[in-house]
Amino acid sequence: MPPEAAMVEVRGLVKRFDGFTAVDHVTLEIARGEIFGFLGPNGAGKTTTIRILCGLLEPSEGVARVNGFDVAREPESVKHSIGYMSQKFSLYDDLTVEENLDFFCGVYGVAGARRDERKAYALRMAGLEPERKRMTRELAGGWKQRLALGCAVLHEPPVLFLDEPTSGVDPIARRRFWDLIYEMAEAGSTVIVSTHYMDEAEYCQRLALMHRGRVVALGTPGELRAQCGAGATMDDVFTACIEREERQRP
Repeated sequence: MPPEAAMVEVRGLVKRFDGFTAVDHVTLEIARGEIFGFLGPNGAGKTTTIRILCGLLEPSEGVARVNGFDVAREPESVKHSIGYMSQKFSLYDDLTVEENLDFFCGVYGVAGARRDERKAYALRMAGLEPERKRMTRELAGGWKQRLALGCAVLHEPPVLFLDEPTSGVDPIARRRFWDLIYEMAEAGSTVIVSTHYMDEAEYCQRLALMHRGRVVALGTPGELRAQCGAGATMDDVFTACIEREERQRP
């Protein structure tokens, strides 16, 4: 894709912790409005990559830009132009649903009439309008998940990072959550999702399969399955990519 179309640009990205390389020379581009997935097991480097792209970790080597901002030189600008949702949901259980929204409106500088408008949107999107006064700790996992997403997009960020957002919720809640992701992408948001669920890989428009910090395959789900022959599943694809990578290692 041409550089002007990319909302996320990564070139030779490396992150080392002492003697351990968590992200190993990752290069990719993600377009505006794309749903892009990082797929891989725990420890593959997905979360570390996302945290670098969110301006939360400084890369050891390489260059990464999000919405035109350099993550190493302009981390604060990056943080103001993204939404971030972790698998922990980042909610305050001792606040009500509405109080959580009020808190994050303050964090993101959403004020006045826009604050009321965005709160109403988040409650409607999450299906929590009747529950606005309910304590957050009383919500089921799927409802907390939607509330956390609503909090992450109060400031209408052009890029949204979702780090293992469906971990620990039931399959119906996961499917509903992906419906919301599609709605946001259709409205123009760029959505980057990390997951270890192979079935969720099919929901992404493109995927980076990660193993030991490296991108071992990159493409659409259909392109990746085609590499393994007719009838291949994403499990087949991932197993084949890992086995190939291990054979090529010294």
